Amino acid sequence: VQLQASGGGLVQAGDSLKLSCAASGRTFNIYVMGWFRQAPGKEREFVAGETWSDDRKSYGNSVKGRFTISRDNANTLVLQMNRLKPEDTATYYCAADKDPLRLRYDEPEYRGQGTQVTVSS
Repeated sequence: VQLQASGGGLVQAGDSLKLSCAASGRTFNIYVMGWFRQAPGKEREFVAGETWSDDRKSYGNSVKGRFTISRDNANTLVLQMNRLKPEDTATYYCAADKDPLRLRYDEPEYRGQGTQVTVSS
């Protein structure tokens, strides 16, 4: 499975940004896709995930109510980020796995390259 993320950038606090992730290859191996982020000197943080079979969504506590995960088409995942805060600054990684718990709490089976999101105050 290959994951291609796009959409990062530099924005101001309060702005919105949308990230996309296109999956290709052996996508039949995917049960869940999502995003996690990592800032310099900080631990990896789960952001959001969505199961492919029944579109169940889950969010990290720090982004609930501000971020929305969805599927744009069969193989593209979208993360709409609203009301961005400086603490959202991080490298965001698209991820996919057969195991939703592993995607959320451990290193996912598939991970795309990161896309940088920087939020200025």
